[in-house]
Amino acid sequence: MGLFRKRYPAHLIPIHHDNAANRDWIILLEASTIIGASPERLRVARTTQERKIVTKYRFLRPRLFLAMEGYDPRIHAVYFCPQLYKYDHDNKLVPLQGEEIGRFVAQALQNRTAVRRPWYEPTESLPTEPLIDEMVKEFDTLVVEAPEPRPVLAPPIERRHEGNGSENLSTARN
Repeated sequence: MGLFRKRYPAHLIPIHHDNAANRDWIILLEASTIIGASPERLRVARTTQERKIVTKYRFLRPRLFLAMEGYDPRIHAVYFCPQLYKYDHDNKLVPLQGEEIGRFVAQALQNRTAVRRPWYEPTESLPTEPLIDEMVKEFDTLVVEAPEPRPVLAPPIERRHEGNGSENLSTARN
């Protein structure tokens, strides 16, 4: 039923109405963007408590969306997290800031993320010998042949009748 499905802009994230009214932290995690041997597979892209809620109507039913610039559903994941606290050196509870909460959520999800190999193998150094040298060493001579000619296509129908002379006969009769 993709024909009747309405597409919304990529920066609009559908949310539940409970998450629209509360003051939880919004954590935007980014995955599959770290190249190389990094111990972290997830990165905290953004944390905020401010939210811009957009209401769209579909069949007279309101749907709530969180508007977040730069959001890409292929690499980002959005999490809502309540305010977290930790003990300081005086055994008093101190609220964590957004970046600390984001790192805590990323560490909690670290072992649940899939390991993806990059689409290419990064090279640390250039090869010692050029690749074409390897191919030339195997052969004494290198012969390059022209590709086989393609068959000629039949002419269009209008031109086929010109060669038959049928049009000449029809004009001679008139």
